Amino acid sequence: MDLAPIPAFGVPWTVPVVPGWAVPRGPVADPAEAAFLAGAALNCLDNLVRAEPAWAGAWRARLALQCAAAAARHAGRSEDENALRDAWVLRPPHGDPGPSGRLFAAWRRLTERSPGVDTAALQSVCTLLGLGWNDRLAFLSDEIDQQLAASRPAPLAAAAVVRTVAAVQPSAELLGWWLADQVLALRLRWPLPVPLLMAEAGGPRRAGRRGGLSPQRDGLDVTVCVAVARGAARACRLAAEIAPRAARLDAVVPKLRAKGAGDAVRRLFGDDVVPGTLQTAALSRFAARRLFDRLVTLGAVRELSGRSSFKLYGL
Repeated sequence: MDLAPIPAFGVPWTVPVVPGWAVPRGPVADPAEAAFLAGAALNCLDNLVRAEPAWAGAWRARLALQCAAAAARHAGRSEDENALRDAWVLRPPHGDPGPSGRLFAAWRRLTERSPGVDTAALQSVCTLLGLGWNDRLAFLSDEIDQQLAASRPAPLAAAAVVRTVAAVQPSAELLGWWLADQVLALRLRWPLPVPLLMAEAGGPRRAGRRGGLSPQRDGLDVTVCVAVARGAARACRLAAEIAPRAARLDAVVPKLRAKGAGDAVRRLFGDDVVPGTLQTAALSRFAARRLFDRLVTLGAVRELSGRSSFKLYGL
């Protein structure tokens, strides 16, 4: 039985919780209050990131899905999280996942690479976001370096980059929020960025729209601080949902007898979903289907597609 090395928890792992007083419950106008809330929430999130639990890959991928769904709404698209997940997982091997799938790919990229942005990365992510390349965007990597060198607080450095992108190319707001997560990770010295801010950026862009985050609005520093506080609280809540499911999966590992089960379990810990058609060198599609059915019966994973075929399983 292929079960090693499957991540083990040993004892229940407690997820940091952002205290209720640090979660904005209404409008915040005072810059000092906004910065205080962002700092308190980021402290909890920072503890979670640095702990790097075994299920952190699944957690980051789920956050990326949330951000991609918000990006789709912002771009005026109709795809929800389920549609984005399908576009990505059910794409042909090495095939184009389409416009919505590329949005998901952009935020997944945050979860897979060490923080840092150069011109090549900027061009690549602009393509994924459906944005035309503008040579004026090339200096954004220098702008990020300058913000980091100035040692500005992480949320304010992120807001400065969002503001700069909006000034250079107003249609590139999605890129601004994507870079904001990069800046947070670089400033806080996280090993991988956490997809966070896009999910707080509001709905579709339209003339005269009020509410949500907009780089053109006054008080962007305040609104980004509030978004950081809310986003960090949401990320910690998601972690608190995933952690017990992961612990349950870890607990049932000794009951698994399928050859190649270890690879399937590692993938469940490391990604948003795993297709029921998973096939590896040690696991046939038929064996994978039986394995996932057993994991669902044991309450260790969930089937997330709601379909009778092309099923998707995750924590």
